[in-house]
Amino acid sequence: MHQQLPGDLWRIDRRCTNCDAARQLAPDLVAEVAGRSSVIRQPRTDAEEKALHAAAFACHTRSIRHGARAPHPALDPFPLRLAEHVYLCGHNAPRTAGANSYLLRRPAGNLMMIDTPRWSSALAAKYAALGPITDVLLTHRDHAAHGREYADRFGARLWIHEGDLAAAPDADRVLRGTRPIGIADGVTAHPLPGHTEGSVLYLADDTYCFSGDSFYWSRSDGDLAVAESVTWFSITELAASLARTAPLVRFGFLLPGHGDRKQLPADDFTHRMHALAARTEQLPPRPVDFTALRW
Repeated sequence: MHQQLPGDLWRIDRRCTNCDAARQLAPDLVAEVAGRSSVIRQPRTDAEEKALHAAAFACHTRSIRHGARAPHPALDPFPLRLAEHVYLCGHNAPRTAGANSYLLRRPAGNLMMIDTPRWSSALAAKYAALGPITDVLLTHRDHAAHGREYADRFGARLWIHEGDLAAAPDADRVLRGTRPIGIADGVTAHPLPGHTEGSVLYLADDTYCFSGDSFYWSRSDGDLAVAESVTWFSITELAASLARTAPLVRFGFLLPGHGDRKQLPADDFTHRMHALAARTEQLPPRPVDFTALRW
């Protein structure tokens, strides 16, 4: 049983931007209160203590404090293994609005980074310790901030779609058009314009779906959802992209940039993808409004 000492309580300060990362990692301990994350209960077990440490090291504003202190670096759990071949990078970056990023291991032993955490050479060394990282795959312009830095550190290829090329004009590989594009054995890029003009979904091994900000698992809905209030390019284009892509993809683990992750039987996700496309088609264009996000 974990013992909490007086004056050593977990808290979240007012720099929190309500990005949801902490609630994903410690859902029983952190909840949304008055438009930002708040610790609603102190940890009672070592596992719960570890969950709050993970939330603290993911938080892009470093708002999660243990008493008066930031958590000790020795307790950093990242990269955190989520599945046999997938790791969560943690250390979400302020310049990507606190988005999640991932590492995908391939059968040959190399890895791919999908979107980017905050940049530091020390973090890059931690990720590279897992094995050679050969590719940095950007899902869209909002998550491109540190792509070149990580690609150069790893000696990796940097990928982005032509629609968002302005965010990474020195990319090594540029995806074009809207047809699926095979980029490595078992890995396919599906251009998905809508959230941004150059948004891309990456599908690996018919199992792992890295959806960027195109769609996510909504805890409040108990279903797939699109972030309609922060669709920068076109909700109409997003609906068309989903309708085009839903019949082509099969996966059992959804790994978005923002919003919750989810594992389900592949047939269940297939049904939900078609339903999401139909629902999105009914959504009217609306102004960007961050306060309207629902996780």
